[in-house]
Amino acid sequence: MEALFWLCVIAATYSYFWYPALLLILPPRKSDTGAPAVPVRKVAIVIAARNEASKITGKLDNTLALEPADVQLDLMVASDASDDATDSMVLDYADKGIRLIRSPVRRGKEHAQELAIAATDADVIVFTDAGTILPEDALTHLLDAFRDPSVGAVSSVDRFITADGTLQGEGAYVRYEMWLRDLETRFHSLVGLSGSFFAARREVCQKWDNRVQSDFGTALSCVQLGMRAVSDRRVIGYYRNIADSRKEYQRKVRTVTRGMGSLRIRAEVLNVARYGRFSFEVFSHKVMRWATPWFLLGAVGANAALVFQGSHPVYILLLALQLALYLSPLLSRFA
Repeated sequence: MEALFWLCVIAATYSYFWYPALLLILPPRKSDTGAPAVPVRKVAIVIAARNEASKITGKLDNTLALEPADVQLDLMVASDASDDATDSMVLDYADKGIRLIRSPVRRGKEHAQELAIAATDADVIVFTDAGTILPEDALTHLLDAFRDPSVGAVSSVDRFITADGTLQGEGAYVRYEMWLRDLETRFHSLVGLSGSFFAARREVCQKWDNRVQSDFGTALSCVQLGMRAVSDRRVIGYYRNIADSRKEYQRKVRTVTRGMGSLRIRAEVLNVARYGRFSFEVFSHKVMRWATPWFLLGAVGANAALVFQGSHPVYILLLALQLALYLSPLLSRFA
């Protein structure tokens, strides 16, 4: 029972502590040398929108203010059958070079993005959300990252702004996630990108699967093509923090459940003989993280059994600490 308890503790903490530790000590990927840079002449910016009338004007103005970085731009709004004023507002910007790509029926963000991919011949496609604000030099830094021919996709770094538009300090969890992305970039490839702002080469987007989350599917497509997805600290996306904790919780639940569904569809990625380092990253970052609650339950159960068996008194303290930790969110509601 003691072995079961400690095994559950190690497994529950693996994705958050032991996995990053392994990335730190394992040798990084070998850099590609001598490969010529692939020129980028045209960039498409695809803004995903579903009933974003309150945000779309500000997003379009922000997009038009981006520095062109000496490339031709193709600006599009991929509307997932919006039934508010979003589409008509986008059409008002037609004379400024912004196109509306509308899905006639609501089939999700990835389907709308797929329609936009089919409507452009750009070398690099930038995907961003209506609520994400980009700095003027965003394209410059993105294209600089694509100078490396091994890079198939580039993910932004998330920054939060408050309701009044001021920059909010990074929380510990956000800093941790950005640090983990740096480690994965060094080791091999990102497992997932920032869904609110990332870019990919056209050939990567040709393997688009609208059943799979675009941030995960794009990373997988990069690896299948012998490329990788990377994080670049210079590429920043700003978006408003969700003040309502219940809405943020619901968003997290949707993200996790869709991620599980995506991995079920593309389960071949766990074939380590085929995908090597990337399979290790997916298993460690995704599978083990999703399994953490079950390992925690196993630890509590094994700990309780040890207490009832009269094992070492330290297990009484450990059980009390676990129960206090797990019950604290519930108790805080009554505080």
